[in-house]
Amino acid sequence: MGEADNRQIERDSLFVLAEMRVDGIDGEYRVKVRNLSSGGMMGEGQLRIMRGAVVMINLRNIGWTEGTVAWVQDTRFGIAFREEIDPKVARAPMTIGAGEPRFTKVPLGGFDHSAALRKV
Repeated sequence: MGEADNRQIERDSLFVLAEMRVDGIDGEYRVKVRNLSSGGMMGEGQLRIMRGAVVMINLRNIGWTEGTVAWVQDTRFGIAFREEIDPKVARAPMTIGAGEPRFTKVPLGGFDHSAALRKV
C-alpha cells in the first residue's frame, strides 16, 4: 500500500496515554496517542526514536501491539502496526484485565479520601 493509500484509512482522533517499548532501548516510555486507525497510530512523546525502529505499544483495552516507526517529526511519530487492531476497542471505557496499562490501575488498598479532606 502506497503512502497516499495510507492517508485514506479512517482514523479516530483521541487523546489517551499508552506505554511504549523501543527495541534495543531499555525501559518503557509513556506516550500520548493522538490518533488511531486499524493499521497504525500517531503518537507524541519525549523519547528519541528513529524511522524503522521496532516498537511495542500497550494500547488501552487492546494490550501490547507490535509496530514499526514509519515517520518522526519533532516529538511526534507514526507507527505502522504489524497486525491490524480494532480502534473502537481502544475508545471503549476501560476494562479490568491484562491489557490495562499499570498507570490506570487503582493501587492495592485503594485511597482513603477522608484523610485528604479537611474542614474549613
